Amino acid sequence: MQDGIFFLAAGSRIPTVMAAIFGLLIGSFLNVVIHRLPIMMQRESDNYVAHESGEPLPHTDRYNLLMPRSACPQCQYQIGISENVPIFRYLALCSKCKSSKTPVSARYPVVEALTGALSALLIWNFGSGWSGLASLVFLYLLIAMTFIDTETQLLPDDLTFPLLWIGLLLNLSGLFVSLHEAVIGAAAGYLSLWSIYWLFKLLTGKEGMGYGDFKLLAALGAWMGWKMLPIIILFSSLVGAVVGLALTVFFRYSRDKPIPFGPYLATAGLLALLYGHTIMETYFDFLA
Repeated sequence: MQDGIFFLAAGSRIPTVMAAIFGLLIGSFLNVVIHRLPIMMQRESDNYVAHESGEPLPHTDRYNLLMPRSACPQCQYQIGISENVPIFRYLALCSKCKSSKTPVSARYPVVEALTGALSALLIWNFGSGWSGLASLVFLYLLIAMTFIDTETQLLPDDLTFPLLWIGLLLNLSGLFVSLHEAVIGAAAGYLSLWSIYWLFKLLTGKEGMGYGDFKLLAALGAWMGWKMLPIIILFSSLVGAVVGLALTVFFRYSRDKPIPFGPYLATAGLLALLYGHTIMETYFDFLA
């Protein structure tokens, strides 16, 4: 589908710079999502268990992505508006809380910088039309899932399902692929990892991955179609092998400790969105 005449094409500098700035701001919000969404899920689970047991609810205060205001987890010092400027607040405060001097995780500036840089890259490649704007939504959901899975070994349904349905809805008009390819991609993406999961479990008696990985690959298939799934699986396996080897060799990472697969799928999905078609065309030209 062609972008509207009011949108600028790929390679335009002004929307690329604007995307980078917007990405920094969104990155600040993604940090909130990464921190709070697992807590929200745990609180909801605790309340459900208490309700089913007839016990008082352990969490009755309001806690979501907007309330309460952001604060230091150690001293509860509330972060002011002037301290919410992406990246710069981290540098200005020397990576410490202004009140308690508690070290602030480097994840905050990393997420903001990564979101800004990748937002600029996507708009540079896709332009500021519908495909470019859709790719930003794709990116932001993947970044949130990547860091949540890294920290908690969870891929929340609150993120994987919206990514899946947004992909299918966008492809109703064939924004990235036809709806036919998107639906098959969603089903094949889920069933492929589901089959590997059960085969591995039958052979070893262990669980090699979580159900969130099935849903994430289904979502990637919904965005890019079934033809891109082999590339996504190949990319994620290669990235996972390299990172896993590096963690084992250089950081003494225990082989018994599980490594989340979601970040590798997310990385592979982004690479496939950017360069998948080029790789496929190069491969078929080589065969020809």
